[in-house]
Order: sequence, then C-alpha cells, then structure tokens
Amino acid sequence: MSGPYSAWIGIFAFCLPGVAQQGAIQPAPPPAEADGRIILNVVANDKSGKPVAGLQQQDFTILDNKHPQKILSFQAIAEATRTGSGVQVVLVVDALNTWFTKMALVRGQIDRFLRQDGSRLAWPVSIGIFTDAGLDMQPNASRDGNALAAYLDQHETGLRTLPRSTGYYGAVERNERSIWALEQLADKEANRPGRKLVIWISPGWPLLSATDLGAKDEKTIFHTIVALSTRLRNAGITLYAVNPLGSLEPVGRTFSYQQFLKPVTAPTRARIGDLGLQVLASHTGGRVLKSSDVASQIEKCVRDANAYYVLSFAPPPAVGPNYYNAIEVKIAQHGLKAQTRSGFYGQPVASRTP
Repeated sequence: MSGPYSAWIGIFAFCLPGVAQQGAIQPAPPPAEADGRIILNVVANDKSGKPVAGLQQQDFTILDNKHPQKILSFQAIAEATRTGSGVQVVLVVDALNTWFTKMALVRGQIDRFLRQDGSRLAWPVSIGIFTDAGLDMQPNASRDGNALAAYLDQHETGLRTLPRSTGYYGAVERNERSIWALEQLADKEANRPGRKLVIWISPGWPLLSATDLGAKDEKTIFHTIVALSTRLRNAGITLYAVNPLGSLEPVGRTFSYQQFLKPVTAPTRARIGDLGLQVLASHTGGRVLKSSDVASQIEKCVRDANAYYVLSFAPPPAVGPNYYNAIEVKIAQHGLKAQTRSGFYGQPVASRTP
C-alpha cells in the first residue's frame, strides 16, 4: 500500500483503542450477560417513530442469523413502572468535531432541555465535555436540571487546535481521539448497572475510508470494531447521534455514513468508516438525528426510555472467534417496527475465560 492513505492508516492503526502499543491486539472483554445470554433493549415504534407500550412476550420474535430463538426472559418498561429500571442518560458535548461557531447554540439548547418542566428531569443525567484535552465526565448523574446546567456553564469548550479543515492528518487525529473517548466512556459505564442512553451531540467524526488497505490494517480495524462493539454492549449503552448543524451540513456528508451500515463479518470487509459515530449508533439500536433544535432531538432520544422491552435469549455457540450474529426482532402487531441492537460478536466458550 502506498500514497496518502498508507501514512494516515499507519498512524491511526497504531493509536486504535483495541491495539496495545507493542502492536498486539487486545482481546475483546467477555460478554457481561450471565449464562451466555444476550440481553436486548427493544423499542417498538409506530409508523411515526413513537415508542409503543403494552405489548406482551408473544408479540415478539427474535432471529439470530435468521434462526428463531427462544425468549428466556421478558420485561416491559413503561412510564408508570420505570422507577428502579436503572436507566441513565449521558449527554456528550462534542466540541472537537463541531464547528466552534455552533457551540453556543448547542450549549443553549442543552440548557433548554435541562431546565424544562421545572428542571426536574425524568431520568438521571450526566454530562461529558469532549475537547482536544479529552473527555471530561461529570462524576455523578442527577435529575436536578438546574445543577446540571450550572455544571455545563462552568466548563468552557474553548477553541480547538484540530478544526474540521485540517485535512487528512487532522481528520485522522480527530477520528482516533473520538473513538478513544467513546471507549473510555464505555469502560466507565460498565462499572455502573442499568441501561445507559448516551446521546453524543456532534456532526460525527471523519468517515475515513480507503480501498487499498493491506491485510494487516484490515485485521487491526476489524479487531477494534469487535472490541468496541462488545464494550458498548457490556456497558449497556445505546448510542445516539444528534447532529446540531441542521441544514448547514451538506447532504452528502449527512448520509455518507449509510455506506458503512452493513455488518463487518470479517477483516477483509473492515474500513475505518465502520467506526463512525452514526454507524455505531445505528448498530447499538440508537437513533441518528439532525436538527439545530437540539433540545427536541435530545427529548426524542430520551423518549425511548419511557416505553421499551427487555428480552433475553441464549445464542447458539459461536463457530469461531469474533463470529458475527445478526439480530432481528419482529413484532406481530401490524405497523410496529423494532428498534434494537443489530448484532453482536460471539466468541467460543473457551475464549471467554480471562
């Protein structure tokens, strides 16, 4: 491999979260679910995209690689019974990848969300500020919107040394730092029980891609995809991407992530674009939204916690390392569509032992 791609691929691969500095690939952490079960948080959306409550277990069918699976447990979470469900909301303000001129709007919109309804939030919320210096996370979640707004006011986002216009090398570094920050967040949230709705307010990080990757680069990227996907699942994270640029974002960039939505089942299919924010959000069962009305978009994301279903099943044994299981959940009632994780990477039982 030669040319401009070879240089930034080498830099990026060396810095990938799933790669040790000596070059050895760290194995993905073992699945967090007990007895090898896979837990799915499923939102049943009507045609308008609004979550629907009141469904029963018999309304759902789980397909693993197109094969029906027995539902081992079922729980319906509705607004009336959500107390004690363990849901938390994490708002990440991405000042590294968002135009500096839009940050005042973003902060104002988040403030508006936090102060609505008398500043008493439906779910515990924590805030993370992502800048050149890294991800600065608020220590404790709170339902006090005024206190959260005060925390946000105290943390300036500042000017960036890596603006969107810094070319290939700037894009590589922003990409690497963004993935690293998400990995840090997943590792932190893995220590807290319950479901987390991580709402990443950002136009997304650069969707770098190349057609001339070598086998070593493909393997490195593939293992990073596996490791990050597994970490997000183990942490109970549903990732949401909210683009605050609205109509200012070019249409081509808005939808460019869709070329990476197919599951990556082997190293030869891996591209750096498969680690894009919108791609990861789609695969975790989150939403990809775009509007300068950030407050309403956050509310739309949080609404998914008001009515959803927790299902579990035991997948068949993995036939090999990093075996991809495509997940599909079907709902018997006409017009309803399931929103959930699109798949996971299974490991042979022997490889799950630390």
